[in-house]
Amino acid sequence: MTRKLVTVTAGLSNPSSTRLLADRLTTAAEEALVERGEEVRTRVVELRDVAHDIMNAMTTRVPTGELTGVLADMAEADGVIAVTPVFNASYSGLFKSFFDVIDPGTLDGTPVLVAATGGSPRHSLVLEHALRPMFSYTRSVVVPTGVYAASEDWGAGDSGGRELSERIGRAARQLALLATEHTSDAVDPYEEPTPFADLMSGLGA
Repeated sequence: MTRKLVTVTAGLSNPSSTRLLADRLTTAAEEALVERGEEVRTRVVELRDVAHDIMNAMTTRVPTGELTGVLADMAEADGVIAVTPVFNASYSGLFKSFFDVIDPGTLDGTPVLVAATGGSPRHSLVLEHALRPMFSYTRSVVVPTGVYAASEDWGAGDSGGRELSERIGRAARQLALLATEHTSDAVDPYEEPTPFADLMSGLGA
């Protein structure tokens, strides 16, 4: 069975540590799913690339452009990796706006791995006081291990780098386990269309 994985990254620069963390988490999750005998189809979404569409959807409530496909993939995802930079001790405004335009119920029961990047280890609690409550509100199944990466965690060969790799691997395995048990409730409105005769008789109204 092919499992659908969507990674959402809210980094604003290119390159960014947020995208770097997102890529490492995505690779680890793909490998963990393959080890469980699953095929994987992945989409990585850079929110800055659809920022204008997100703002339009915030004001009109109608998704347009590339955002339409992104939201469709989110609805069908067996697992989501959500990564944000820390702004003012919380998630970024762009990150929050994206999840605000997702229809209620879309993420109900969907496994979500939360992750964040920041300059100081002091901001690691953003995972618990901001990200985890937000996704709990959407009724997502939040992976037990969240991943926070401070600037010092990127040092090659030091204890910080090893600890980050261990957290990434643990979180990815947990996401893979939940994703293999996930069943998408997304409904294709065109899969079972109302018969034309019913439409003409008013029964489909």
